Amino acid sequence: MYVLNLIGFPLRLLLPLLASYCEHRPPHTMPRRARNFFIKLTYFFKQFFDPSRRAVDSNGAAPQPCMSAPKQPPIPLSTHATALLSQPATTAPPSLPLVLPAPTTPAPAPRDVEPTIIAPISASSRSPAPVPPPTSTSDSLPPTPSSQPRHFYAREMFHNAQGIIISNSQFIDASHAGSGLERLLKFSMPDAFHDSGARYPPPKCHLGTRNEYIDLITNWALEKSNRKEPILWMHGPFGVGKSAVAQSCAEALESIDKLAATLFFSRSNGDRDDPRRVFTSIAYQIATKCPSFGEIISRRMTEHPALATKSLSKQFEDLLVQPLGQVDIPGSGLEGCVVIIDGLDECRGTAEQCEMIKIIAASVDKHTTPFRWFITSRPEDPIVRTMNSSTISPVCSRVELPVSRAIDHEILVYLTDEFKLIRKDHGFPESWPSEEVLALLVERGAGLWIYVGTIVRFIKDENSLGPEDQLRIVLEFAKDVSGKIGPDNPLAEMDFFYTLIMQRVPPKVRTTVQKILLVHSVLSDDPSYVATALRLSADQLRRACSSIQSVMELQGSDLNSMEIQFYHTSFLDFMKDPQRSKDLCIYSDFLIRCRRELLVWLHEVCSRSTDSEHIVFPLGTVLPEGLSSANHYANVVAWFWGLCEVPEHPLDSQTATSLAELPFKKMLGLLGDHGELGIYDGQARDNLPAEFRDKIIREGRCPIPGCMNTGKVWILGHGENETVPRQWETLGFELENNQGLRNGKCICGAQIRRGRRPISARIARVAQFLLNTLP
Repeated sequence: MYVLNLIGFPLRLLLPLLASYCEHRPPHTMPRRARNFFIKLTYFFKQFFDPSRRAVDSNGAAPQPCMSAPKQPPIPLSTHATALLSQPATTAPPSLPLVLPAPTTPAPAPRDVEPTIIAPISASSRSPAPVPPPTSTSDSLPPTPSSQPRHFYAREMFHNAQGIIISNSQFIDASHAGSGLERLLKFSMPDAFHDSGARYPPPKCHLGTRNEYIDLITNWALEKSNRKEPILWMHGPFGVGKSAVAQSCAEALESIDKLAATLFFSRSNGDRDDPRRVFTSIAYQIATKCPSFGEIISRRMTEHPALATKSLSKQFEDLLVQPLGQVDIPGSGLEGCVVIIDGLDECRGTAEQCEMIKIIAASVDKHTTPFRWFITSRPEDPIVRTMNSSTISPVCSRVELPVSRAIDHEILVYLTDEFKLIRKDHGFPESWPSEEVLALLVERGAGLWIYVGTIVRFIKDENSLGPEDQLRIVLEFAKDVSGKIGPDNPLAEMDFFYTLIMQRVPPKVRTTVQKILLVHSVLSDDPSYVATALRLSADQLRRACSSIQSVMELQGSDLNSMEIQFYHTSFLDFMKDPQRSKDLCIYSDFLIRCRRELLVWLHEVCSRSTDSEHIVFPLGTVLPEGLSSANHYANVVAWFWGLCEVPEHPLDSQTATSLAELPFKKMLGLLGDHGELGIYDGQARDNLPAEFRDKIIREGRCPIPGCMNTGKVWILGHGENETVPRQWETLGFELENNQGLRNGKCICGAQIRRGRRPISARIARVAQFLLNTLP
């Protein structure tokens, strides 16, 4: 449409129009960027479209239209030309040789635009032997027909460019070297690698513990045991040390060059639970280990950038099976290397977990990959059924890691060594703690490594009165709990200890901690989002999190670099379960109370504010330095709607009545350019009472005048509060500013019916087209 408008408008009318517009409009009434654009546009038309200006070559040949120069083989760069390209940037950087024949009379340079500088090369400096042009799918641009090659310096074309090699008129773009692996890394989970900084220090077996399991797995990996199956699955309940065993095995196998790749899933920590990034992560790690495989993968990702977004089976085939088929496996060192996948049950989606098992099993059955696969998980039903299926069971060996008192001696070794470090740091006597205390802690540990590890971190807590006082609290707790639970329920003891940790947080700080955990669970695991939603500075967030540092760690120096890391997923599981955490729970009554408070807040902000530039918060609201009103508002809106989506937490009639009266159009309008949260329509709507659903979220024909959409769209509110949010493909809608039309389309994505534009509008659209396409 743009091109038709351009052709349909006579050039002989457009050229004087542009010249007159630039020359007669006062400079101070036009932005400098717009004025430069029109000056360049006028020069463009004079140079290439004015029929009176034709190019004549150096031999006086008949003029030819400037846009139809014949194709010729490229002339190689001379030695002197190569030297010019490598000169420091004290002169103007070189650009392409002239592609078009030079006009006899040079066109004057437009005002306010720097002229092109031409630097001829002497004949003696030319290379005597021509070099064949490199193979390329694109056509070569012809050189100038003069006897000497010309080199032009364009001050802006290659400003700050990198990796570009220029050979006369032939472009060779070398900037993509390595970009395939860089793109693959963006679709991977580096935080889940065994040696990632995000996991440091990683959980691993204490020296002298779990040797039986480490030896079993390493012997299987080296094919020195009677376990011949290429898949080894270790399963056990939470807290028994599966990840520690996997980490220790990864380090042992890496030291003998038998480790291919690792993934340590964690659903409580960001960027470590995405099933779509599993095989990309494995492929990336193998590419860094095997150069020939890396070259193949890099080329594939460069030629087909969407490979990393394909289905799991397609990713496995295109990023592992096919590239490995082109590699000399015996010579590469990949034969028999181990891929470790820890915590498969913490990968998002049970269907995806089972699909990955089936894809891996099919590969080892058909021998399409040379690896051995070590997988750990809890014994969740979908995983157990898949592992026991007739197609997978023959290629999979099993190892159980149970909760067992048989490892009490290993726990004693661990506790002894940890208390020795504490004594050294604080100058305590050798008699601290007594043998009776160690025996009690081993007894209360009951074979659960996560419990013992949490106790040690609690005793080491820097935000306390010291290790002696912390140990006293642990002993009082252990004696008190021993009478409340039986010896066969070690998980209950873990819950009691998590309760102790939360109860020791001061009440005012405890509410903030609960909100931090709630926002982390519902909105985002990014600390900057958490702080923005709760109006916390970096220091306030750090102080609040330090009160529970026995179970989590806040890494980083500022909000942009901070990461929240939980030592174990069981803590968040505990905090979300009202049966276990009771009044400390961040779901249940606490979630409902926060949702009501946020709805009242939204009503007040919408009533007091005019637009996204003038957002007015309730009296007494103080924002931390550097936090804008728009960002805080956007994150609170996102948090509120995230709470509306939490399953099994329906809105009561009173809250639903208040939500139905919310001015939805105003709510979205105040977002400006800051809100972009997707809402799964079914979850939010299902949480509403049946009689309020159509008043708050419904499907229907787009009510915006002129919209040509004949299908159904999602609509928020009813009556005068009704508005159409931006539609989110087939999933739901997005929370973002929906004011105004975009490129002639309705907010729902359909075209808007309108009349023919006046001639001035057509000119403006032509100008916009040229602005976007001209170099």
